[in-house]
Amino acid sequence: MPTITHLSPEAFGTAVDGLADVLVDAVASGASLGFLQPFGHEDAAAWWRTRRSALDAGTLKVWAAHTPDGIVGTVSLALEPKANGRHRAEIVKLMVHRKARGQGLARRLLSTAERAAQEAGVTLLLLDTETDSTADRLYATTGWTRFGKVPAYASDPTGALQDCSFFYKELMPS
Repeated sequence: MPTITHLSPEAFGTAVDGLADVLVDAVASGASLGFLQPFGHEDAAAWWRTRRSALDAGTLKVWAAHTPDGIVGTVSLALEPKANGRHRAEIVKLMVHRKARGQGLARRLLSTAERAAQEAGVTLLLLDTETDSTADRLYATTGWTRFGKVPAYASDPTGALQDCSFFYKELMPS
């Protein structure tokens, strides 16, 4: 069973290669994460490195799921920096490498981010995902409420436009 750890800014720097591997695998398997094919390791690592300033600022929290073979999953929590929105956050980039799927890891990562949000005083979580995807079904079965679907919202890695579902989840104050 993979171990899930919160990545400090220092740990994040050494984890970028593993996080990039997970991102490349997710895009290669068709996940609509904002990237188009061809998409390689250098592109993925460069994208992860752009997240460092948000991590340093405390507006982004990142978790990685580790096995002895390396990182096999990740999830991030984007906290709202505006004063009128500090009660809300967004779940972003929940990914599990194909070699670790089907073991409940996505649910564990999601639960980890939800708990951390609650501990940070967040009472409203938001996210979006490709309609009818595996992730869409995950959120629908873990207490999230679909509040809309937008047709042809974003393209998948091949460039084909896909519908997107938007979800929210209310959290009890801790």
